[in-house]
Amino acid sequence: MSGHSKWHSIKHKKAAADAKRGKIFTSLIKEITMAARTGGGDPDGNPRLRTAILAAKAVNMPAENIKRAIQKGTGELPGQSYEDATYEGYGPGGVAMLVEVVTDNKNRTVSEIRHVFAKHGGNMGESGCVGWMFHKKGYVAVEKSKSDEDTLLNIVLDAGAEDMKESEGTFEIYTAPESYEAVVEALKKNHIEIASSEISMVPQSYTKLEGKLAQQMIKLMEALDDHEDVQKVHANFEISEAELEAAAS
Repeated sequence: MSGHSKWHSIKHKKAAADAKRGKIFTSLIKEITMAARTGGGDPDGNPRLRTAILAAKAVNMPAENIKRAIQKGTGELPGQSYEDATYEGYGPGGVAMLVEVVTDNKNRTVSEIRHVFAKHGGNMGESGCVGWMFHKKGYVAVEKSKSDEDTLLNIVLDAGAEDMKESEGTFEIYTAPESYEAVVEALKKNHIEIASSEISMVPQSYTKLEGKLAQQMIKLMEALDDHEDVQKVHANFEISEAELEAAAS
């Protein structure tokens, strides 16, 4: 089971709890603000903003919150000044990792992220050390109970998907970034429930972890996910479903 697919499925199941804690709303508001600041406040001409708004609506963020975040990004309302950053590093067992953040203080954030890596058996690396191992893709997961394979494959290929793979209990759909929204909309139009979806950095290969290294990796992912400035974490670990489920329960 790839770290990418299974970890995102687990995160999706935790989304309701995350929303109650406010972490997911805070993260999405930062992303909407940054997207509007860098690409303008019109989602029709700003794919990053469009994707962020879709994610916000998926967790039932009020429309007024979305509007205010956009206005802060465009300067119509006063707000915090945020910056994007991506940190690269290695997790337990040499797992390649990319950590995307949005922060109002890069010096503070990089120090805190470095500490999280070190505490959980990893270390931050130089810019470019692992980035070459990942490709930007649209990613959509659909539980097997929600559709049969042939029907799903026909729908997503017609909408522009590049590939569909079978995983434990899940169909994983991969798209070029520019085809991502069309595939998501095609699934919604056909009333097929989506387990999780996002624009992601997908690794070219995976590192299998077991036992202590697997548990360290899970703790590192959880610690990074809980950091208020972290937007996304991409990693090329592969851990058995049993170990992931045990850690998530």
